[in-house]
Amino acid sequence: MAATGDGATVTCEPVGVRPDCHSCRMTNHHVVAVILRQADRLLLCHRAPARRWYPDVWDFPGGHVEPEERPEEALRREILEELGVELEGVDGAPVLHRFVPDTGLDLTVWASRCWRGNVTNMQPEEHDAIGWFRREQLGGLRFADPSYLGLLQGLLGE
Repeated sequence: MAATGDGATVTCEPVGVRPDCHSCRMTNHHVVAVILRQADRLLLCHRAPARRWYPDVWDFPGGHVEPEERPEEALRREILEELGVELEGVDGAPVLHRFVPDTGLDLTVWASRCWRGNVTNMQPEEHDAIGWFRREQLGGLRFADPSYLGLLQGLLGE
């Protein structure tokens, strides 16, 4: 079952069978995210407890790549929408790329020290909190994926 834009619920057929159902058409959920870094801290967003997917955990800002959109464009758009800052670039290659066949999740995460503007939680219904964290503060957080702890500690250890 999937929710439509107007809040109705529909039953999805196998991929490609129901052209009127956005969830059925999506064979993959291509998601991009960024870890903003500032000296010895990095920014995380706490997913609101009411969220359907990964509620009440710390995660990276970002979101879905729209059809006909390049991942870099989606990343800039999502960061502007969620944090109110203009992402000016990333620190090289992605720090994480994960594909989960069972769910179709295709996640790419970059790190960046390059943005313009003041970070602000522009979507409190999506993230009920945002925060800057140092390496020693990470161990007490619950993440969307437990492997994020090692990734973040590694980034802050550089």
